[in-house]
Amino acid sequence: MTDAVVAISDLHFAWTPGTDVLDIAEFRLEAGERLFLRGASGSGKSTLLGIIAGVLEARSGVVRVLGKDLAKLRPAARDRMRADHLGVIFQMFNLVPYLSVIGNVTLPLRFSKTRRTAVQGDEEDEARRLLARLGLEDDGLLSRRVSDLSVGQQQRVAAARALIGGPEIVIADEPTSALDANARDRFIELLSEEARRTGAALLFVSHDAGLAPHFDRALDLGDINRAGVTA
Repeated sequence: MTDAVVAISDLHFAWTPGTDVLDIAEFRLEAGERLFLRGASGSGKSTLLGIIAGVLEARSGVVRVLGKDLAKLRPAARDRMRADHLGVIFQMFNLVPYLSVIGNVTLPLRFSKTRRTAVQGDEEDEARRLLARLGLEDDGLLSRRVSDLSVGQQQRVAAARALIGGPEIVIADEPTSALDANARDRFIELLSEEARRTGAALLFVSHDAGLAPHFDRALDLGDINRAGVTA
């Protein structure tokens, strides 16, 4: 088995004391793996992603990301790890409305010397390459504010932003819910190809079990979460 980039054991998390919403004995994401994690709405998917990203803290258990125990890191160190090593595609995209398409894609490089150094050549050229891979090539469109784009276009900008600088882990939280089937499948293919090119592990989370065949491995959150309550 390869080294896990995410390794969780005996995880417990509760929003209200005494009521666990996550109770997970073990979870692993292997280096370079493309993992599909299915879960119904309210099953705790986004909560688990928040813990992996170091935004939320587990009540107990061990959460290791790239070999580091998150509970032993200070908040600033968790923030640095997230900026340097994780690319996140949020369900609502979380793009900066007053920035251009290119400005949004290169934004992570402003906060991470590690990812900035990983870019080969000009930063804007790398942003354009990623956007072109995701089907956004028009120069007029790339200079526009993201608030002027369609939902599908914003989704691809969010993906390019997550991928730039070659983070070791890419997390996608229900990013295809607004797309039709053809656009969704093509997006997943391109995202997987780009993650494979850089060797990144991809954790893709969705309620749609029909997406599972696109990935190396599929896992149902309900099968590993012993809490059995909504979150």
